[in-house]
Amino acid sequence: MTSESEAVKPFRIAVEASALNELKTRLAGTRFPDQIGGSGWRYGFDTDYLRELCAYWATEFDWRAVEKILNDFDQGCTTVDGESIHFIHRRSPHDNAIPLLMLHGWPGSVFEFYKVIEPLVDPRPDQTVAFHVVCPSLPGFAWSGPTRSPGWDVRRMARALVTLMKRLGYQRFGIQGTDWGSMIGTELALENPELVIGLHLNMVLVREPATGGGELTDAERHTLDTERAWLSTEMGYDLIQSMTPQTLGSALQDSPAGFAAWVIEKYRNWSDCDGNVEHRFTKDELLATVTTYWVTNTITSSMRLYLEYSSMTPQFGYDGRRVEIPTACAMFPAEMYHPPRTWVEHRYNVQQWTDMPTGGHFPALEEPQLLVNDVRAFFRQGGSPSEAVARP
Repeated sequence: MTSESEAVKPFRIAVEASALNELKTRLAGTRFPDQIGGSGWRYGFDTDYLRELCAYWATEFDWRAVEKILNDFDQGCTTVDGESIHFIHRRSPHDNAIPLLMLHGWPGSVFEFYKVIEPLVDPRPDQTVAFHVVCPSLPGFAWSGPTRSPGWDVRRMARALVTLMKRLGYQRFGIQGTDWGSMIGTELALENPELVIGLHLNMVLVREPATGGGELTDAERHTLDTERAWLSTEMGYDLIQSMTPQTLGSALQDSPAGFAAWVIEKYRNWSDCDGNVEHRFTKDELLATVTTYWVTNTITSSMRLYLEYSSMTPQFGYDGRRVEIPTACAMFPAEMYHPPRTWVEHRYNVQQWTDMPTGGHFPALEEPQLLVNDVRAFFRQGGSPSEAVARP
């Protein structure tokens, strides 16, 4: 018999009007920073663009439209390890569809997948692979938070998501991971290889092997040099969130404009947008993500993952283990990390490697069709769908 705490309950998003009104009041009272004329983005977020964005947020952005997009998908919640876990669960009408666990990162949310869920669930007649898609809000993020206990690192999250998938009735499943989701998916595959059909990653984070890394080509050395230079200017947020997320949260939790600048800067700098964030994302998409964190009061709890991760022992990638599950690497050109394939193969059983023509750190929003095609191609060749279907 299933206990009350283990029950899977239906869920719908319904933010109270008072919370949305309070957000508009805060936006109206924003004290914007000064800016040196003509400096643009040189010192950080462009204040002129921030004013424009906040004006749109307060007067034109429609949160109820975002709710409708998400509520059109079946959702549920269940309690795992003392915390409530929210998820989208869209089952396919097709026989032998493959269960697929899709994992977001920071500063993402389940909204990130809204363009890819239906194409994966119900493909065109000429496409033979369909999926039952499960998109959980990570513990501490959006409707899976705020978390009330310490220790929610990627390993604990991986264990919680195994429990979720078992409660949904899935014996085996595939994983698609981005950002933190790629690390959580890796931990899950290492700890529970018997459950995982295949692992599809679009952010591949590996360490240089102590031995067996192979000789690098000139092109790989150039890519690594470029990556190191880029990361030297982009990882300040990581250091702060890894050390004092609660302190930073005191500021961001109180200022929607400040939080928007902190998050949307990442969408600009980590995407394939040539410096214009709206070349890749609409204002509505950007603000849907920011508002999700705001109305769920999970700005601070989501950032705590960085400190929890920095406290892990052994650290991710230094445990000496290799993922033997078949793995696919979708390498988007504007992604933050571009490790040499020989390094990746030292850590993962790479069965598919795709150098994408365009796209960055948020491919489900930037290049949804490229991502869908790559996921489908990988699971078409690996695993047995008949072994993976849900129990009746």
